Amino acid sequence: MNEITSRFLPPEDAQRRELHNEVHARPSARVSLPALIVYVAVLNEGVSREQELAHLQLLPGHADLTLDRLQGNFLRLRCDHYTVKWERHTEFTRYSIVQTLPAHAGWGTELPELATHVAPGTDWLRGLPGQTMAAIHMGMLAADLDQEGLISTAQAWLGEGALLASRMGNTTEGGPHSCILTHFRIGADGFERMLVLAPETTTKARAGRISQRLLEMETYRLMALRGLPVAKNLSAMLSTAEAQLADITGLLERKGQTDQALLDLLVSLAARIERATAEHGFRFSATRAYDTLVSQRLAELRERPISGTQTLGEFMQRRLSPAMATVQATEKRLASLAERVSRTSALLRTRVDIATEAQNQMLLEKLTKGQALQLRLQSTVEGLSIAAISYYVVSLVLYGAKALNKLGLPFSPEVLAGLSIPFVLLGTWKTVQKIHARIHRD
Repeated sequence: MNEITSRFLPPEDAQRRELHNEVHARPSARVSLPALIVYVAVLNEGVSREQELAHLQLLPGHADLTLDRLQGNFLRLRCDHYTVKWERHTEFTRYSIVQTLPAHAGWGTELPELATHVAPGTDWLRGLPGQTMAAIHMGMLAADLDQEGLISTAQAWLGEGALLASRMGNTTEGGPHSCILTHFRIGADGFERMLVLAPETTTKARAGRISQRLLEMETYRLMALRGLPVAKNLSAMLSTAEAQLADITGLLERKGQTDQALLDLLVSLAARIERATAEHGFRFSATRAYDTLVSQRLAELRERPISGTQTLGEFMQRRLSPAMATVQATEKRLASLAERVSRTSALLRTRVDIATEAQNQMLLEKLTKGQALQLRLQSTVEGLSIAAISYYVVSLVLYGAKALNKLGLPFSPEVLAGLSIPFVLLGTWKTVQKIHARIHRD
């Protein structure tokens, strides 16, 4: 994108335009009543943009579609009598096909078979790259919301099953602007069915926003529920790990095994928990995010009940909330178990440290005793050394005196040597003391 500068502003940040335009990244469709929306959301793990591009190129008139147009994660393609909207998200890709229904497909008449009105054809839908997560046929018709028999007439098209229905819109703004009816059941063709009724005066923009909120709500509901099987599968592992941690704590208390054996057990348990956290942490976080989005979309619908039926919000509260509570409880249980393992490891480290300090103390006592014994031995050796050195010095004096006597000096060599003994001993002792003083000073 070329950098746009203004003579009134400093240079722009490189991401300013991209971040600013994010609010316009996924505009709502403009739907003209009566209309049929065929919506499919597929998991895109392992599916590249190139694969999605190749499939979009199969649409009539779009064989020259390039990969550059798919970099923004949103694309609307216009075909004859219908539009196809492509949206790529982190975990899934959504395809929305919006087409105008025949004029006779109004409220109060028998709706035509939807399969004959899937504009690109069933082969194109079946070939979508990825795995189906959500598939919905949404009929949007013009109707009088105050007329009698809404439920019974809608039941004939939606099929068997208890209907959920609600009026949407704030009464302070002149009454509800539309009505939604569905039963959240997957039909024999693999699609759910939703029916939206709105006055003939409903604008294309409002009809588009209504459809987007409902389709997103159902998609995010299913994506949020992907955390439930994970939570159920983790339950057995967490129970086993909690029992094992209790056993390890008991052994730690009773000192039933060596510290090394307990450490090995704790390391193995901690590794198992960390692996589970690493593998499923993203799924738990995504579940919380999707659940929040479902709540937001329900709030945006501003539902009001229709006598004799449940609203979508009530249905979600009864069915989705327990599942989300289970996921949340499992996530907290996993985090709590990791924390307890950490505390147990800290206790074991404390015990090992105390044992190590006791061993060090015993070793220091042995070293101290050894040093004292060595000092006594050294003192004994020094005494013997003084005597030995003095003996050699006196011997030297004796030899010197004998030599002088031979030269004619009148004295006895033995007497002179005997008289020198005290002086030699004293000199040798003083010399040793000086050496000790110099060593301690250094």
